[in-house]
Amino acid sequence: MTKSLSVLVFFLATAVHAVSADASVGKSADPEAAWHDYARNDTGLKPGYRFPHASCFKAAAATYQLPETLLLAVARGESDFEATARSRANAHGIMQILWPSTAKHLGIYRLSELYDPCTNIDAGARYLKELVGRFSGNLHLALAAYNYGPERIAANPDGIPEGARWYSNYIYRHLNYVLGNRSSSRPSADHLYSDIGRTTLMRFAEPYRAAAFIEQLEQRAPELRLDWFRKGVGNFTVVFIYEDKEQFRASTRLLSEAGLRLD
Repeated sequence: MTKSLSVLVFFLATAVHAVSADASVGKSADPEAAWHDYARNDTGLKPGYRFPHASCFKAAAATYQLPETLLLAVARGESDFEATARSRANAHGIMQILWPSTAKHLGIYRLSELYDPCTNIDAGARYLKELVGRFSGNLHLALAAYNYGPERIAANPDGIPEGARWYSNYIYRHLNYVLGNRSSSRPSADHLYSDIGRTTLMRFAEPYRAAAFIEQLEQRAPELRLDWFRKGVGNFTVVFIYEDKEQFRASTRLLSEAGLRLD
Protein backbone atom coordinates (compact mmCIF):
# COMPACT_ATOMS: atom_id res chain seq x y z
CA MET A 1 0.00 0.00 0.00
CA THR A 2 3.05 2.26 0.14
CA LYS A 3 2.92 5.22 -2.24
CA SER A 4 5.39 8.00 -2.93
CA LEU A 5 4.49 11.68 -2.96
CA SER A 6 6.54 14.77 -3.55
CA VAL A 7 5.80 17.41 -0.95
CA LEU A 8 6.00 21.20 -1.16
CA VAL A 9 6.04 22.43 2.42
CA PHE A 10 4.83 25.98 2.85
CA PHE A 11 5.73 26.21 6.52
CA LEU A 12 8.84 24.04 6.45
CA ALA A 13 11.28 26.91 6.83
CA THR A 14 9.61 28.21 9.96
CA ALA A 15 9.13 24.71 11.35
CA VAL A 16 12.79 23.84 10.93
CA HIS A 17 14.49 27.13 11.70
CA ALA A 18 12.39 27.59 14.82
CA VAL A 19 14.63 24.91 16.30
CA SER A 20 18.30 25.75 16.68
CA ALA A 21 21.03 23.49 15.39
CA ASP A 22 21.93 22.69 18.98
CA ALA A 23 18.43 21.50 19.87
CA SER A 24 17.70 17.86 20.52
CA VAL A 25 14.65 15.78 19.85
CA GLY A 26 12.13 15.78 22.65
CA LYS A 27 14.18 18.06 24.87
CA SER A 28 11.04 19.37 26.54
CA ALA A 29 9.83 15.85 27.30
CA ASP A 30 10.93 13.70 30.22
CA PRO A 31 11.78 10.30 28.75
CA GLU A 32 12.83 8.85 32.08
CA ALA A 33 9.43 9.63 33.60
CA ALA A 34 7.64 8.26 30.53
CA TRP A 35 9.53 4.97 30.66
CA HIS A 36 9.02 4.73 34.42
CA ASP A 37 5.27 5.12 33.91
CA TYR A 38 5.33 2.40 31.24
CA ALA A 39 7.30 0.05 33.52
CA ARG A 40 4.85 0.62 36.34
CA ASN A 41 1.57 0.51 34.42
CA ASP A 42 1.76 -0.77 30.85
CA THR A 43 4.19 -3.67 30.50
CA GLY A 44 1.31 -6.15 30.57
CA LEU A 45 -0.48 -4.58 27.60
CA LYS A 46 -0.68 -6.63 24.43
CA PRO A 47 0.66 -5.34 21.10
CA GLY A 48 -1.85 -3.43 18.99
CA TYR A 49 -0.98 -5.41 15.84
CA ARG A 50 0.31 -8.79 14.80
CA PHE A 51 3.90 -7.88 14.06
CA PRO A 52 6.43 -9.77 11.92
CA HIS A 53 8.36 -12.58 13.62
CA ALA A 54 5.79 -12.62 16.42
CA SER A 55 6.81 -16.04 17.77
CA CYS A 56 10.45 -14.92 18.04
CA PHE A 57 9.48 -11.85 20.05
CA LYS A 58 7.21 -13.84 22.35
CA ALA A 59 9.95 -16.40 23.00
CA ALA A 60 12.59 -13.75 23.71
CA ALA A 61 10.25 -11.82 26.01
CA ALA A 62 9.52 -14.97 27.99
CA THR A 63 13.16 -16.08 28.14
CA TYR A 64 14.52 -12.76 29.40
CA GLN A 65 11.42 -11.61 31.30
CA LEU A 66 11.08 -8.41 29.30
CA PRO A 67 7.85 -6.86 28.00
CA GLU A 68 7.12 -8.02 24.47
CA THR A 69 6.00 -4.50 23.56
CA LEU A 70 9.39 -3.10 24.60
CA LEU A 71 11.22 -5.50 22.28
CA LEU A 72 8.81 -4.67 19.46
CA ALA A 73 9.35 -0.93 19.97
CA VAL A 74 13.13 -1.32 19.76
CA ALA A 75 12.82 -3.48 16.63
CA ARG A 76 10.45 -1.04 14.93
CA GLY A 77 12.71 1.89 15.68
CA GLU A 78 15.92 0.11 14.73
CA SER A 79 14.94 -1.66 11.52
CA ASP A 80 11.15 -1.66 11.10
CA PHE A 81 11.44 -5.46 11.37
CA GLU A 82 13.73 -5.81 8.34
CA ALA A 83 15.79 -8.97 8.87
CA THR A 84 18.50 -7.91 6.40
CA ALA A 85 18.89 -4.33 7.67
CA ARG A 86 22.46 -3.05 7.90
CA SER A 87 23.59 0.35 9.13
CA ARG A 88 26.66 2.37 8.23
CA ALA A 89 27.86 1.74 11.78
CA ASN A 90 27.98 -2.01 10.95
CA ALA A 91 24.89 -2.93 12.98
CA HIS A 92 22.87 -5.80 11.55
CA GLY A 93 19.42 -7.34 11.49
CA ILE A 94 16.15 -6.62 13.19
CA MET A 95 17.59 -5.44 16.51
CA GLN A 96 20.67 -3.86 14.85
CA ILE A 97 23.36 -5.80 16.68
CA LEU A 98 26.78 -4.22 16.29
CA TRP A 99 29.34 -6.41 14.53
CA PRO A 100 31.69 -7.70 15.72
CA SER A 101 31.94 -6.27 19.25
CA THR A 102 28.38 -6.60 20.60
CA ALA A 103 27.68 -9.76 18.61
CA LYS A 104 30.74 -11.54 20.02
CA HIS A 105 29.93 -10.26 23.51
CA LEU A 106 26.61 -12.07 23.07
CA GLY A 107 28.26 -15.27 21.82
CA ILE A 108 27.58 -14.79 18.10
CA TYR A 109 30.71 -15.39 16.01
CA ARG A 110 29.33 -15.58 12.49
CA LEU A 111 27.87 -12.51 10.85
CA SER A 112 25.36 -14.61 8.94
CA GLU A 113 23.71 -15.61 12.23
CA LEU A 114 22.57 -12.03 12.73
CA TYR A 115 20.34 -12.33 9.68
CA ASP A 116 18.30 -15.11 11.25
CA PRO A 117 15.30 -13.29 12.79
CA CYS A 118 14.95 -15.37 15.94
CA THR A 119 18.70 -15.37 16.61
CA ASN A 120 18.88 -11.61 16.18
CA ILE A 121 15.82 -10.91 18.32
CA ASP A 122 17.10 -13.20 21.05
CA ALA A 123 20.47 -11.41 20.98
CA GLY A 124 18.86 -7.99 21.19
CA ALA A 125 16.64 -9.06 24.06
CA ARG A 126 19.57 -10.63 25.92
CA TYR A 127 21.61 -7.45 25.52
CA LEU A 128 18.72 -5.26 26.62
CA LYS A 129 18.14 -7.48 29.67
CA GLU A 130 21.81 -7.09 30.58
CA LEU A 131 21.54 -3.30 30.30
CA VAL A 132 18.30 -3.14 32.31
CA GLY A 133 20.11 -5.00 35.09
CA ARG A 134 23.18 -2.80 34.83
CA PHE A 135 21.07 0.34 35.23
CA SER A 136 18.88 -1.02 38.03
CA GLY A 137 15.72 -1.31 35.98
CA ASN A 138 15.88 2.20 34.52
CA LEU A 139 14.57 1.67 30.98
CA HIS A 140 15.55 5.18 29.89
CA LEU A 141 19.21 4.57 30.73
CA ALA A 142 19.14 1.01 29.40
CA LEU A 143 17.86 2.22 26.03
CA ALA A 144 20.37 5.06 25.95
CA ALA A 145 23.10 2.47 26.53
CA TYR A 146 21.65 0.18 23.85
CA ASN A 147 22.22 3.00 21.39
CA TYR A 148 25.40 4.64 22.70
CA GLY A 149 27.10 1.78 24.55
CA PRO A 150 26.99 1.20 28.31
CA GLU A 151 30.40 2.72 28.98
CA ARG A 152 29.25 6.06 27.55
CA ILE A 153 26.13 6.37 29.71
CA ALA A 154 26.48 7.82 33.18
CA ALA A 155 24.38 6.61 36.11
CA ASN A 156 22.94 10.13 36.36
CA PRO A 157 20.22 10.50 33.67
CA ASP A 158 20.92 14.23 33.42
CA GLY A 159 24.45 13.46 32.30
CA ILE A 160 23.75 11.28 29.29
CA PRO A 161 24.53 12.58 25.79
CA GLU A 162 21.71 14.41 24.05
CA GLY A 163 21.84 11.89 21.20
CA ALA A 164 21.15 9.09 23.67
CA ARG A 165 18.27 11.07 25.16
CA TRP A 166 16.93 11.50 21.64
CA TYR A 167 17.10 7.75 21.07
CA SER A 168 15.12 7.03 24.25
CA ASN A 169 12.37 9.40 23.11
CA TYR A 170 12.50 7.94 19.61
CA ILE A 171 11.92 4.39 20.86
CA TYR A 172 9.15 5.63 23.17
CA ARG A 173 7.30 7.04 20.16
CA HIS A 174 7.55 3.63 18.51
CA LEU A 175 6.31 2.04 21.74
CA ASN A 176 3.16 4.14 21.55
CA TYR A 177 2.54 2.83 18.05
CA VAL A 178 3.15 -0.77 19.14
CA LEU A 179 0.59 -0.28 21.91
CA GLY A 180 -2.01 1.09 19.49
CA ASN A 181 -1.48 4.55 21.05
CA ARG A 182 -3.23 3.24 24.18
CA SER A 183 -6.56 4.39 22.74
CA SER A 184 -9.99 2.82 23.13
CA SER A 185 -10.10 2.46 19.35
CA ARG A 186 -6.80 0.57 19.16
CA PRO A 187 -6.79 -2.15 16.49
CA SER A 188 -7.51 -5.77 17.27
CA ALA A 189 -4.50 -7.91 18.09
CA ASP A 190 -4.94 -9.95 14.91
CA HIS A 191 -4.58 -6.87 12.69
CA LEU A 192 -1.53 -7.49 10.51
CA TYR A 193 1.17 -4.82 10.73
CA SER A 194 2.07 -5.53 7.11
CA ASP A 195 -1.39 -4.32 6.01
CA ILE A 196 -0.75 -0.79 7.25
CA GLY A 197 0.00 1.72 4.52
CA ARG A 198 2.53 4.51 4.82
CA THR A 199 3.54 7.40 2.61
CA THR A 200 6.77 9.35 2.88
CA LEU A 201 6.32 13.06 3.51
CA MET A 202 9.87 14.28 3.98
CA ARG A 203 13.43 13.15 4.68
CA PHE A 204 15.81 15.04 6.94
CA ALA A 205 19.52 14.84 7.64
CA GLU A 206 19.12 15.66 11.34
CA PRO A 207 16.69 14.18 13.90
CA TYR A 208 15.78 17.54 15.46
CA ARG A 209 14.59 18.76 12.06
CA ALA A 210 12.34 15.72 11.66
CA ALA A 211 10.99 16.29 15.17
CA ALA A 212 10.30 19.97 14.49
CA PHE A 213 8.48 19.11 11.28
CA ILE A 214 6.28 16.53 13.04
CA GLU A 215 5.56 18.86 15.95
CA GLN A 216 4.39 21.64 13.63
CA LEU A 217 2.30 19.28 11.53
CA GLU A 218 0.68 17.61 14.55
CA GLN A 219 -0.31 21.02 15.89
CA ARG A 220 -2.03 21.85 12.60
CA ALA A 221 -3.60 18.43 12.02
CA PRO A 222 -3.73 16.38 15.26
CA GLU A 223 -5.89 13.72 13.59
CA LEU A 224 -3.03 12.69 11.31
CA ARG A 225 -1.15 9.51 12.15
CA LEU A 226 2.49 10.48 11.76
CA ASP A 227 5.64 8.53 12.40
CA TRP A 228 9.31 8.66 11.59
CA PHE A 229 12.13 6.21 11.14
CA ARG A 230 15.87 6.40 11.34
CA LYS A 231 17.02 4.93 8.03
CA GLY A 232 20.72 5.23 8.69
CA VAL A 233 23.15 8.02 9.43
CA GLY A 234 21.76 11.33 8.20
CA ASN A 235 18.45 9.89 6.98
CA PHE A 236 15.35 10.48 9.11
CA THR A 237 12.14 9.77 7.22
CA VAL A 238 8.73 11.20 8.23
CA VAL A 239 5.67 9.26 7.06
CA PHE A 240 1.92 9.33 7.50
CA ILE A 241 0.10 6.08 8.16
CA TYR A 242 -3.30 4.89 6.97
CA GLU A 243 -5.42 1.77 7.23
CA ASP A 244 -7.20 1.92 3.87
CA LYS A 245 -7.92 4.11 0.82
CA GLU A 246 -10.59 6.08 2.66
CA GLN A 247 -8.18 6.98 5.45
CA PHE A 248 -5.50 7.79 2.87
CA ARG A 249 -7.83 10.29 1.18
CA ALA A 250 -8.83 11.78 4.52
CA SER A 251 -5.17 12.18 5.47
CA THR A 252 -4.31 13.96 2.23
CA ARG A 253 -7.16 16.38 2.87
CA LEU A 254 -5.84 17.05 6.37
CA LEU A 255 -2.36 17.64 4.99
CA SER A 256 -3.72 20.11 2.44
CA GLU A 257 -5.63 21.97 5.15
CA ALA A 258 -2.46 22.04 7.28
CA GLY A 259 -0.55 23.85 4.54
CA LEU A 260 0.96 21.08 2.45
CA ARG A 261 0.46 20.69 -1.28
CA LEU A 262 0.87 17.10 -2.42
CA ASP A 263 1.78 16.51 -6.07
